[in-house]
Amino acid sequence: MNEPSSLSDPTAVAVELERLRGTVEAGFARVDGSLALLVQRSDQTDKQLADHEARLDALERSRWPLAGIGTLAAVATVALMAWEVTGH
Repeated sequence: MNEPSSLSDPTAVAVELERLRGTVEAGFARVDGSLALLVQRSDQTDKQLADHEARLDALERSRWPLAGIGTLAAVATVALMAWEVTGH
């Protein structure tokens, strides 16, 4: 760090402030770049999630309703048994 006597020199103070300003600007640029990258990744994740939701909805709409199939099989079994009991 600078000596206290050099801080009384306006030129030294100006040089030190300019160095600090450059350091702060470089830090802000790094943070800004990191935030931009995070936003981009978040957008990609949102798009993938929306795609997966659409695909899952399509699968759910196109699947066979298992409860309905079970009910139809039970009704068919009862009808077949009734037909066999009546002697046909």
